[in-house]
Amino acid sequence: MSLPRIAIDAMGGDEGVRVMIDGAALARHRHDRFQFLLVGDETRIRKALEAHPNLAAASEILHAPDTIAGDEKPSRAIRRAKTTSMGLAINAVKEGKAGAAVSAGNTGALMAMSKLALRTMPGIDRPALSALLPTLGEHDVVMLDLGANTECDARNLVQFAVMGAAYFRIATGVDEPRVRLLNIGTEETKGTDDLQDAATRLKEAAGDLSISFDGYVEADKINRGEVDVIVSDGFSGNIALKAVEGAARFVTDLLRRAFTSSLRSKFGFLVSKPATELLKHSLDPNNHNGAVFLGLNGVVVKSHGSANAKGVANAVALTARLLENDLTARIEADLERLGEGDWRKGGQR
Repeated sequence: MSLPRIAIDAMGGDEGVRVMIDGAALARHRHDRFQFLLVGDETRIRKALEAHPNLAAASEILHAPDTIAGDEKPSRAIRRAKTTSMGLAINAVKEGKAGAAVSAGNTGALMAMSKLALRTMPGIDRPALSALLPTLGEHDVVMLDLGANTECDARNLVQFAVMGAAYFRIATGVDEPRVRLLNIGTEETKGTDDLQDAATRLKEAAGDLSISFDGYVEADKINRGEVDVIVSDGFSGNIALKAVEGAARFVTDLLRRAFTSSLRSKFGFLVSKPATELLKHSLDPNNHNGAVFLGLNGVVVKSHGSANAKGVANAVALTARLLENDLTARIEADLERLGEGDWRKGGQR
């Protein structure tokens, strides 16, 4: 049985068609139930498909004459939604021609067009950008919001927690994720009024939501593996994410410099190569590729613009897993368990 088709914005990303098609082909090779709607310049897509007959047999091409530039303003991108590969991929989800969309293009444009075309789910005020980050634990950690909403009130944070927990269950199979709010300290008195109000509500609802909630987590614990879902406003979350990514690059560059500084260090590198390969695998963003716009009436996944074919394939596989496990239905069910309409649909108590 095939899954609903996945619409691929074949023109997005730093390298465009080649990497997106190679990634989709790799995903199809790993999972032969995947079906695709490839959106973009038809001539270039058909040329890229010549090397991937297995993907060609499972795909339909939707020609799009235009593309969204990496620095294009979301307001302009929205006006060009009907002619661009990104806009047509999202519209395919809206019209039921695809179950989900994947793009490696402009993040702001993708969010703006997705929100306008698909709208937010009932009970969700704002969609959130979430991603899986590597940890020292058994599973990656889900973190949201990573930049979609610079300011969030307590109700938004509670809704993010519900969505993040649903996402984590699908990604890992863990039934009762450990959820925390990102804060400047773990004491109950730390943080803004909105953080404290959200913490109070999540403590009250933890049993109904099948989550473990014990307050706050600080940024230095993001990758420790002690938490499964980290909830934040988009401003703080994006800063924390960039700090984590920067630290990972710093460690990688520092090790590279250390291992090439002398003949002895080069020999040390050969001895420690298995350990450094494990570190490289853990820090490689392609192994954790795929940020999800949670809270929309449809699944939209953002692949990193610099992702290689393996990274794109991982983003596609994540998209398929969210489709197969009906992410939106799970979030809806958890919102119903949350109850108290004031928190789901309107002002705080």
